[in-house]
Amino acid sequence: MPHTRPGTFALHAAALALACAAVSISPAFAAADAPVTGAGSAASERGFTPDDLFKLSGVTDPQISPDGSRIAYVRSAADVMTDKVVPSIWLVDAASGAQQPLVTGAGAHFSPRWSPDGKRLAYVSSDGSGAPQLYVMWLDGSARVKVTGLPDSPGSLAWSPDGRQIAYTMRVPGEGLKMGSQPSARPEGAQWAEPLQVIDRVSYRADGGGYARPGYDHIFVVSADGGAPRQLTFGDFDDGGPLSWMPDGRRIVFSANRHENWQHDINNSEVYALDIASGAVTALTSRNGPDAGAKVSPDGRYIAYLGYDDVNRSYENSDLYVMNSDGTGSRLLTKGFDRSIDALDWSGNSAIMVQYDDHAKTYVARVGLDGGLKNVVEGLSPGDHFDRPYTGGAFSVSKNGRVAYTSGTAQRPADLWLSSGGAGRKLTDLNGTWLDAKALAPVRKLAVTAPDGRAIDAWLVTPPGLAPGQKAPLILEIHGGPNTAYAPGFATDYQLYAAHGYAVLYTNPRGSTSYGEEFANLIDRAYPGTDYDDLIASVDAAIADGVADPNNLFVTGGSGGGVLTAWIVGKTDRFKAAVTQKPVINWISEALTMDATPFTSRYWFDKKPWEDPMEYWRRSPLSLVGNVKTPTMVVVGSEDFRTPVSEAEQYYAALQIRGVPTALVKVPGASHGGIAARPSQSAAKASAILAWFDKYRTDKQPAKAE
Repeated sequence: MPHTRPGTFALHAAALALACAAVSISPAFAAADAPVTGAGSAASERGFTPDDLFKLSGVTDPQISPDGSRIAYVRSAADVMTDKVVPSIWLVDAASGAQQPLVTGAGAHFSPRWSPDGKRLAYVSSDGSGAPQLYVMWLDGSARVKVTGLPDSPGSLAWSPDGRQIAYTMRVPGEGLKMGSQPSARPEGAQWAEPLQVIDRVSYRADGGGYARPGYDHIFVVSADGGAPRQLTFGDFDDGGPLSWMPDGRRIVFSANRHENWQHDINNSEVYALDIASGAVTALTSRNGPDAGAKVSPDGRYIAYLGYDDVNRSYENSDLYVMNSDGTGSRLLTKGFDRSIDALDWSGNSAIMVQYDDHAKTYVARVGLDGGLKNVVEGLSPGDHFDRPYTGGAFSVSKNGRVAYTSGTAQRPADLWLSSGGAGRKLTDLNGTWLDAKALAPVRKLAVTAPDGRAIDAWLVTPPGLAPGQKAPLILEIHGGPNTAYAPGFATDYQLYAAHGYAVLYTNPRGSTSYGEEFANLIDRAYPGTDYDDLIASVDAAIADGVADPNNLFVTGGSGGGVLTAWIVGKTDRFKAAVTQKPVINWISEALTMDATPFTSRYWFDKKPWEDPMEYWRRSPLSLVGNVKTPTMVVVGSEDFRTPVSEAEQYYAALQIRGVPTALVKVPGASHGGIAARPSQSAAKASAILAWFDKYRTDKQPAKAE
C-alpha cells in the first residue's frame, strides 16, 4: 500500500482480450464509445475514450530561474509507439508565456536545475540505450556537454554556489554475501544454471525497483565542465537528497539513516553536514524520528528541514523546523499548525515557502522565522499519474519571490502557473486544443455526514449529458494509503467510467490526510474499521441526491482502497459487483512479504504477527470471506512488491473455493505504484473493470460480441 510515512492510447488488443476473457465478456465495448445513459448522440461521440490517454500531457518539476524570468519544466507525454510516458524538458518565458523545447526525443529527459547565475541548466538525460547521464546546457546558444559516463542514473542534482561543480547522488555497486559454490569441473560450453542468489538485507526488494542489487547510494561531486567525479560519502548506508550547499561551498547538507540499526529502524533519518575537503560527516539532528528535506538559507545562517517525533502511530504530521547551520538552536516553526508540510524552499533569508494539503486542496504558503504563515498560492495538482485524483503538485521559488507551480482542475491535467505575489497566471495549455472538443464528465461536491456526525468530503462524477433527475449505476471508488487524500482533480479512470454510463463517487473517509492528525489517526490500530461507515454513508448520500441507482451499486479501489473493497463485500451484499485492486487480504502474510517488512508490525499493530496473530486476523479481509456473496474480481500487477501478488491470489483462491463468481487479472510487468503507468495497460485495466461491472448490471444488457 502506498504508505506515506518513511502511495494510457491505442489499446493492446492482447492485454484487453486476456482481461475480458477472464470474465467471459466481449471486449467489443472498448472499441467504440459506449452510449451514455440519457445522453444525446453528440455527447456519446465526444466522450472520453481509451485512445485519449495517449493524447494527455502534464507539467511536472517546474524550476524557475534565479531571476524569475524563465521556467524550465518537465513535460510528461505518452508515446504510442513505446507505450510509455516520456519526459522532455521545455523552457517558458515568464513574461510572454512563449515556450521552446530544450531536450526532447527518444529516451527520457528530466531533473532540470539552474546554475546560480541562471546561464546554464543541468539535467539528466538518456536516449534509452544506457543509464541516464548528467548534462549541462548553456542557454545562450543551447550548446551542451555530457558531464558524466556513469553506470547508474544520478539523482538530487545541486550546483555549487560558484557554479563550478555539481553534486549528485548515485548507487555505488557492492559485493553481496556469497555462499555456496558450483562444482569446479564445468566443461567448456556447458549450459549450467545461474549461481545462487544470497539475500541478507532486511528490506531486500522495493516496489518499482525490484530486488535490491548489492551497493548503496552515496554523494559525488563533478566539475560542471565535465571530468572524473569524486565520491564524497562511503559506508553501508544510503545517503539521500535533497543536497544543499553552504554558501562558502565547503559543506553539503543532506539526509540519511546512518544509525547502526538502520535496516530495522527504517524511519529514523537525520540531517547531516558533509565536509567537502575531508569527507567528514556530522549529524545535525538526533531525535527519534525522520528528519529530512533540509535546505540551507541563502546566507548560510540557517537550515530548514521537515520531521516529527516518531511514537509508532500510523500517521504523523510532518512539521517545519529551522536550526542554526551548525545544528544548534533547533525550533519548531509550525507549532499548532495541524497540517503536514510536504516540501520547502527558502525565499530570501527570512522566509520559507512550504507546500501542504488542507481539506483536499494543496497550497504554497510563506512561513516567517517567527512562525507566521500566510498562503501564497492554492490549487496545486500533480502533472502525472492521471488515473486517479490524488492531492499533490510541485513548486519552486525565485530569488525575488516568484512561485512557479503545477495546477489543474477536474477537467484538465496540471499546467504551469506563475504567481508574483497575487493571483496565479496560467502559462501553458497543454491539453486545451483537443480536450475542449470533448464532452467530459462533470464533477461536483457531495455533502456527506458520517453516522457519528463528522463531515466527510465526497465528490460525484456524473455521465456527460445525464438528464436532470435521471439515475445512473454508481461506482464507489476508494483511495489508497489509507493515509492519503483525493482532490477534485482530473482522473482518467473516472472519465472512462462516466463515458461508459456510470456515475463515480469518491471520498476522503476518516484516515485521509489534509484534515489534521486526529482525523487521520481515527483509524490508528483500527483499520479497516469505522472508515467503512463513512463510505457507506457516502453511498447513501449519492442515492439521496437522486443520481445513484440503488439497484446498481458497484465498488472498487486500489491498495488501501482494495483492502476496503474486500472488507465491504465481507460486510454487506448491497453492491452488485466489486473489483479489489492490489489489496492486502491477510495482514500476517503482508507484514512478512511486503517490500518494507519492518513497517506494518511497528506502525499499524502493537505486536508482531506471531505475538498476536488474532489481531492481525481480525483486521484481515480474508477473515470475512465466508460472508462474501458479491461477484468480486481481483486485479494486481505481476511485479507488485508493496501488496504482493500472493495477497491477491489468496483472495482469488478463497472466493473460488467458496464458489463466489470471481476472476484474477494480472497486469504483466507492473509494480504496485506503476499499475497504470503504461497507457495500454491503464486502458485495459479500466476496460476489464467495466466489463466485470457490466456483467452484473440490471439496468441494461452488457455488450455482445459481434
